[in-house]
Amino acid sequence: MQSHDIVIIGGGPAGLAAAEAAYDAGARDILILERDVRLGGILNQCIHNGFGLHTFGEELTGPEYAERYINMVEERGIRYKLRTIVADIDENKRVTYVNGEEGAVTVQAKAIILAMGCRERPRGALGLPGYRPAGIFTAGTAQRLMNIEGYLVGRRVFVLGSGDIGLIMARRMTLEGATVCGVAELMPYSGGLNRNIVQCLNDYNIPLKLSHTVTMIHGKERVTGVTISEVDGNRRPIPGTEEYYDCDTLLLSCGLLPENELSKSAGIELDRVTGGPVVNDRLQCSVPGVFACGNVLHVHDLVDFVSEEAERAGKNAAHYVAEGEGSDGEATVLKAGPGVRYTVPQTLDAGLMDESVKVRFRVSDVYRDRSVSLYYDGRLISKRKKRIMAPGEMEELILKKSSFDRPVSEIRIAVED
Repeated sequence: MQSHDIVIIGGGPAGLAAAEAAYDAGARDILILERDVRLGGILNQCIHNGFGLHTFGEELTGPEYAERYINMVEERGIRYKLRTIVADIDENKRVTYVNGEEGAVTVQAKAIILAMGCRERPRGALGLPGYRPAGIFTAGTAQRLMNIEGYLVGRRVFVLGSGDIGLIMARRMTLEGATVCGVAELMPYSGGLNRNIVQCLNDYNIPLKLSHTVTMIHGKERVTGVTISEVDGNRRPIPGTEEYYDCDTLLLSCGLLPENELSKSAGIELDRVTGGPVVNDRLQCSVPGVFACGNVLHVHDLVDFVSEEAERAGKNAAHYVAEGEGSDGEATVLKAGPGVRYTVPQTLDAGLMDESVKVRFRVSDVYRDRSVSLYYDGRLISKRKKRIMAPGEMEELILKKSSFDRPVSEIRIAVED
């Protein structure tokens, strides 16, 4: 059986950044496994700009951003396999992959980095009534068909869901000559970044209807229209609020799901809110030597944050290979208090943590002029006022090692008045 120090599953932005950081931290025997025909992942179809401001200090398109990291990987001589599907990983860090050249191969890894990204929530998970006509696409599928394959997927389009990909595709379809009739969002707030609401909808006079959903898809062979309705506080359609839109295409942008089927097969504990692995401050999962980063861990707003997080995972995986796991005491649990949906990481080791640890979290509603409060075992440590917070924008909080003047069993982050 072949063996490698670090096997990285996924050659998208997370996998590339993790590989680069692991190499720079001293690891040399690194293998990236990527199922697509090229490295770069989802970035290859994201031809709009807005990437790289945090990482490179300039505005890049998705392919340009990916190319920067692909060049880093190739300059370091890091090995990668394309058109390679990982079929299984187990709790002993054995990875089984399949490709056309080698067939089925099992390799032993000293450490694994999970960087499989996420997938879109499909129509079947939404329970939309109507037939199954042509013209219904997830926003990401439409993006690939347009930007890589060169197909215009429709002429009159309606978008269900206000995730960032859907907002960006509303603008993209408009620029290609299609008419975007509107965007309906089930929640009373947008699921995407505010800048995308402004740049992709407002700038093109595309209406956004909050607290609305599609209640009927019309057409048998091809979509001929959709009916949308307003929903109440329990997200149930309100009779008498129906509106009909004549369209030939429905794009679905109703959330992203971390791709964790492989994580389950390895017995890795998953967080019921994020859908990704439960990790400590080193981004290590419940199985020692397995690390997770990027959208497989939790869905990010910006690829720059994915790269930053992946570099932490890569560095820590390299240290694990060189030094082993190590532990300096009981784990401290991070908990989401009132107004907070989740935190990443979910635990930390105050004895082994870096001088500072970045905790990312999302709030559960739109809050104005509220404070983010930090508690150690019920003791208020800090309180920071925020003008506005929304579920579509990820928040962060820095924990300082110097703040642990005594053992702490629980850290809680809450939104308060």
